[in-house]
Order: sequence, then structure tokens, then C-alpha cells
Amino acid sequence: MPEATRAGPTTTDLYEVSMALSYLREGMTRPAAFSCFVRDLPPGRGFLVAAGAEPVLDFLARYRLGPAEIEVFAEAMRRPPRELAPLLGLRFTGEVRAVPEGRVVLPGEPLLEITAPLPQAQLAETFVLNQLSHQTAVAAKCARCVLAARGRPVVDFSLRRTHGTEAGFQAARLAAMAGFAGTSNVAAAHAERLPAVGTMAHSYVEAFEDEEAAFLAFARAHPGPVTFLVDTYDTDSGVAAAARVLHALGRSAGSAVRLDSGDLAAQAFRARAMLDRAELPEVRIVASGGLDEFAVDDLVRSGAPIDVFAVGTRIGVSADAPYLDSAYKLVAYDGRPVMKLSAAKVSAPGRKQVFRGPGCRDVIGLAEEPAPPGTVPLLETLMRGGVRCAPRSPLADARARLAADLAELPAAARAIRSPVPVRPSVSPPLAALTDRVRQRIERAVLAPYGHFT
Repeated sequence: MPEATRAGPTTTDLYEVSMALSYLREGMTRPAAFSCFVRDLPPGRGFLVAAGAEPVLDFLARYRLGPAEIEVFAEAMRRPPRELAPLLGLRFTGEVRAVPEGRVVLPGEPLLEITAPLPQAQLAETFVLNQLSHQTAVAAKCARCVLAARGRPVVDFSLRRTHGTEAGFQAARLAAMAGFAGTSNVAAAHAERLPAVGTMAHSYVEAFEDEEAAFLAFARAHPGPVTFLVDTYDTDSGVAAAARVLHALGRSAGSAVRLDSGDLAAQAFRARAMLDRAELPEVRIVASGGLDEFAVDDLVRSGAPIDVFAVGTRIGVSADAPYLDSAYKLVAYDGRPVMKLSAAKVSAPGRKQVFRGPGCRDVIGLAEEPAPPGTVPLLETLMRGGVRCAPRSPLADARARLAADLAELPAAARAIRSPVPVRPSVSPPLAALTDRVRQRIERAVLAPYGHFT
């Protein structure tokens, strides 16, 4: 089980606790609806991939504020624990609606909505944003790598450079959801039933007198297909040594050589020619070393004879787009729709639904309105009364959802460079509600100060 699912109620921002305590003291415990969404896509992205809902559900299902948590909060607030007594015993009893993991999502669309007594819904904010923001960003990066590879296998080598082991576990899982063929992360491979993959490091080769001795020793320790890292000193000599060892042991079927630095395309062409001359056409070429979807796309377009791409650092941290412009906004309280009017950060009021049509032509509407003809709703109710009401979604199901959505997405949005995102439209009922709420706020809040007449 990923470490994220063991985070407790004190994994939060201090102001969430301060607000929740104030709400309780004011008796403001009526149902509140909060919506989590991404305002705009990062540069260079044509879509996002919903991810992170599962750990959010785990977190909320076991959420309890006991004496230990109250002590921690009191210490942080520099107040005696007795003053935080209204928080004692609080647990999550609300509803969660979310886009299932693996679905393609577009800017402005809610990834997840929570409806719960106001203090509970407020306390969920930090964990919800933490999980959905990171995992949605990484999942999109992984999906783009699979698209760039155009059917060639991609494997995850990201663990050693992710921002913590929890993030490494998530990256391996999200990569598998996107269609990666395996991961180097042993814990993730075991927990998620994924193929574990790996080769050797340059240090292994350096520990021996020469490359041939290293490859022989490695093959003796590992029966079956092996992958030799051939560019520790000189790629041509490394490929030649690998060919001699594979011939001598009769182990060419399923085996590979790995290129990890330099001009990978040029090296791949030379390595392929050398392996073919050595009558080893079945030996594959694996490429690694700072790869992401842009490098993979270049290599595929060059025609380089690379059979497998091993990507690591850049996908594990979503290097070119490491954060999302995500938000968790109150959209209704006690039946009253609310919205934010701050410049460039306007939020639409009311609980919502996303209706998906062919080609991912989406309509953002109100949760209670009927689906427009030819569309299906994306958000599903996954928790009621603080208890899961839907089984945990298998990784294979998320993978199938993503593959189906990517096939529907216009080619321009799937493009690796200069993608053109599909923009969702807004339903007439949601547009009308937004206008009414804006006018109400302008009359009640802004007009007395002379901002509006």
C-alpha cells in the first residue's frame, strides 16, 4: 500500500484547522460543497489525466480527530488543548464525487467534489490538492511518453530521482496506468502486480577488469534473458563484448543492450548494425538517460532502431510542468451557491457535472441537470456518509479508460509539441446561475462600497 494512504489528519495546513475551529464555534456545520479543478493547462499540455482519487478516499474513510491530533493542533496554534475541544471526535461523514482515475480531463473541469458539513469539507482541502495535483500532472506526463513511443514499450526508471519514495511509488503506478510495460521500483511492482525491470549500473561494469568479464559474471548470476549496459567506456567496444558473451552463452533470445548517454540515435544505428553483423538480430536495444516524451518523439521520428525506452527523472517529477494551477473552491453552502470574483481566479458556483461527448467535446454543467443528448457524465459518486460506495478501481480498468479517452481525443490535443487543447463549454443552466450569483454579490457586497451602481 502506498505511503500516501497512511497520512493522518495532522497532514494539513494550519489555516484549515483555524477555519474549521471557527466554523464549529459559530455553529456553521451545514452541508458545504467544494470543487477541485485545474484552471488552466500547463504550457505544452493538450490534456490532463485524472489521478489521485483513490488515496483521497482512503484518507477520508479513516479520518478521525482524537486526543493525539488535538494535541498536535494545539501545539501548532500555541493554545491549550481544551480550547480545541470542538474538534475532538470529528470524522468525515460526507459525499465524494470524482472523475474515475484514467479519464482525460480538460481545463476548468472538476476532478473531484466533496459535499460534507463545512468543517469536514474544509479540513479535506490540503490532502485533496496534494494528491490530485501531483498525480494528475505525472499521469499526463506518462501518457504523453506512451503516445510519443508509438507502440514501442516504455518502462519507468524514476524512483531514484522522485521527490521522496511516496512520489516514486505513485509515479510507478501512474506509469502503469498510462501503459508503461514495467517499473524498476520493486515495492511498486509487488504491490501493484507490475513487471519489475532493470539492468545494471556503470559501477557494476567498472568493478570488473573489463566489460566482457562483467557481462559474463552478470549472466552467470541471472539465467535467462539479460540486458548489458554497453556505454561505460566506449559504446562500440561494449556492444562487441556483449555480442561475444551472448554468442558464447547462447542467450540472445530476449536479451538486450542498453544505451544510456550521448547521441542515442547515432549509437542505436551503430549498435543495430553491429548486432546484425554478429548474427544477433533478436537482441533488442534499450535507450535511457534523461528521456521524456520530447526526446522519445525525436528518437522515433529519426527512425533510430530503439526497441524500448526507459524514462526516469523527467517523468517522475513532470519536469517541464511540475505543478498544476489547481484549486479547491467552495461552490455552495447550506443550499446557497457561492463563487469567487477575484481577478483571473473567478470560480463558478454550484455542484457540477462534466458531460462528455464524442471527441472529448465536454460540457460543464450543474450536477442536477440532465445530460445533453449524446453525452455521458464523468463524475461518479464514490463515497456516501464517509463510507466508500464503490469498489476500488483496478489499475487495469483505469488503463482501459485512459486508452479509450486518448483514442477519442483530437490529434491536435495529443500532439507532443504545440498541442491544441480542447476547451469545454458551459451549459446554459450553469451560465445562468453564474450570472445570478455574480449579480447577487455585486448588489449585496460590492455596491455599498461604490464599486457598482
